[in-house]
Amino acid sequence: MEEIKVLNITSQLSIDVVRKDIKNMHLAVYPPTGRVRIAIPLRIDDESVRLFAISKIAWIRKQQRSFIAQDRQPPRQYKERESHYFQGKRYLLRIIEHDAPPTVILKTKTYIDLYVRPNTSPKQRGTILNEWYRSELKKLIQPIINKWENQIGVTVNDWQVKQMKTKWGTCNIEQKRIWINLELAKKPLPCLEYIVVHEMIHLLERHHNDRFFSLIEKFIPQWKFYKEELNRLPVSHGEWSY
Repeated sequence: MEEIKVLNITSQLSIDVVRKDIKNMHLAVYPPTGRVRIAIPLRIDDESVRLFAISKIAWIRKQQRSFIAQDRQPPRQYKERESHYFQGKRYLLRIIEHDAPPTVILKTKTYIDLYVRPNTSPKQRGTILNEWYRSELKKLIQPIINKWENQIGVTVNDWQVKQMKTKWGTCNIEQKRIWINLELAKKPLPCLEYIVVHEMIHLLERHHNDRFFSLIEKFIPQWKFYKEELNRLPVSHGEWSY
């Protein structure tokens, strides 16, 4: 059973404290706002948490500054030569009007060609492009799951893609179902693989405790690099985090 509370460390710093059945404290700073969260063993009192957080203030501030400096895309207008990302690479959008069903074609290293009927609204263009992202992402996820099921020793009964504003992925342990954020279609493939494996490991360990981090270290030794890569890359107007 988890206990969650907000602890004020200084007049300008508060942290989310989560008490759970773990052995060690785990401190994290999350994009895009620099929210601070610390998971602590049940036996640790508030004063010990406060002293630990104070000792880490310089590191916390450094992480928060890096998130503030992170590139952020303004809301997309789906217009000619607008920047869009796919698998970590930047492309320019080309709007091509034709009297046929809409489609998206990636032919070069420079352009994403969006074929639409005349007078298609920006909102409709966005819907078409997002459905293309969804289709492309779905092509990538199942092979990753197939690769890792035997290695990790778990079975994924179902997986889905959906737009999420607070997580790169989630896992329903009872139903053995994972959800992957649609935004990962825009990120490098190793980042997608890291998130899928992260969620699959939750089928072995529900909590972000010592055992979980030991497992992620075993299967994805570079996981910290991929996590930082997700934080470094340009993010959408929404608040994507992990």
